This record gives sequence, structure tokens and C-alpha cells, in this order.
Amino acid sequence: MKRIRKTHGKTTRRALVGNNVPVDNATPYNEDKRILMKRLTFFTICILIVCLAAACGKVKEEKTADQLADEGLKAFEKRKYQKSIEAFEKLRDWYPFSKHAITADLKIADAHFYMEEYEEAVIAYEEFERLHPRNEAIPMVVYRIGLCHFNRLDTIDRDQTPAEKAMDAFYRLRRQYPDSEYAAKAADLVVKCRQSLAAHDLYVGKFYFKSKHYKSALDRFEKVVNLYADVGDVQTAEQYIALCREKLNEDTENQKKEQAE
Repeated sequence: MKRIRKTHGKTTRRALVGNNVPVDNATPYNEDKRILMKRLTFFTICILIVCLAAACGKVKEEKTADQLADEGLKAFEKRKYQKSIEAFEKLRDWYPFSKHAITADLKIADAHFYMEEYEEAVIAYEEFERLHPRNEAIPMVVYRIGLCHFNRLDTIDRDQTPAEKAMDAFYRLRRQYPDSEYAAKAADLVVKCRQSLAAHDLYVGKFYFKSKHYKSALDRFEKVVNLYADVGDVQTAEQYIALCREKLNEDTENQKKEQAE
């Protein structure tokens, strides 16, 4: 049963529940709606404040190309290479056509080099050479590429790929920039690379000989004599060459006897 009562010119719909106790259906709904709207308004204002603060902070963080270059160079001089990289990367990304962009490219590579991050340094130096092939720093860049590989060279029993890559860079440096001061520096390192390669072949040859793989051993020892006579242990290699040939001849004779039988 429903009853409509007029109060002060307004009509209010009330329901009788239980023992004719009136309950207002509209008031709780309107109150919840008002609370929800207040909360939504509050959250919207908070979001706007956060966005404005972030935008203001971003504006404050942005620096000019000159400021970033100065920041990167100062950090580099203090050997804070990671901070230097961060400054120069911002400079390069924000101002790619700045007069400081070339310096940024080179200093990023140098910073990786001094941090002994040689893989990253090689990538950065090669990128610099690709982008600026006529830059006056290219002889130094090629030298550093070779030096990155050389510094990764391990003992003679390990993979010699770093020595081979270092030699490739040093030979290219001497061929393209023979009058450069870096070409003279590379000459001594080439000798060390070749010494490492010769010692490695001798080491591997001995391993094959002990394993009775005489043909493979002979190839290694002959390589020492033919390619590294000026830097390798030629005397030892020649002794093993004679032994390998003797063993191979014995194997051949034994095979003939087996076939004859």
C-alpha cells in the first residue's frame, strides 16, 4: 500500500512497511549518488594535479645541448663514465643535429672502452666510423676497435677469435692510415697477436698428437712453421712434424700388412 503526502508544496512518495511504518525510497539513493560524485571529482582533481606536476618536472629536467655536452664532458673527466654516457645519450637523442652530436657519439664509445665494456665499445666505435667516415678521429677509432678485441684475448688454450679480429683491425689501420701514430702502436700488438696464434696452434697440435690424431696434429705444426716462423716455436714444431710423419708412415705400413693378410 502506498500513500502520497504533500508537505510544504512538495510531493513525497512514502511506502508502508510492516506495521504501516513509512520508509523514504528516494533519500538513500540520492545520498549515495552525491557521495559517489564527490569521490569521482576528488580523484579527477588528483589525477590532474599529478599530470601537471609530471609535466612541470619534465620541463625542468630538459637541458640545452650545451648544458648536456658540458655535463657529459665533466663526468667523463672525473671518470664517472656511466653518468657521462647518460648525458651524451640524452644529447644525441634530444638534439641529433647539434654541433655536439659527433662528440657525443665518440665519447659514448670511449666511456664504454674505459669501463672495459669492450663489446659495447666495439659497437659504438663501428657506428661512429659508419656515421662519420671522414672524421679526423677515425684512425684512433679503428685502433680502439682492434684494442677492444686484443684486450679480450685470453690464454693460448682458449679461443683465438679475439686475436684474429684484433689483427684484422690493426692491418686495416696500417693499410688505410700508414702515417698515423696509431698505425705504429698497432705494429707491436700485431706481433703479440701472432705469437698467441702460434702458441695456440702448437698447443692444439700437441693435444692431437697425444690423442693419436697425427694428421690433425701435423697440420697444426706445419701451420706454426709456415705462418709464424718469425714468432713461433719453430724448433719444437719441426720436431713434432718429424714424429707425426713417422707415426703416419707406421700407420700406412700397418694398413698395408693388414690388407695383405
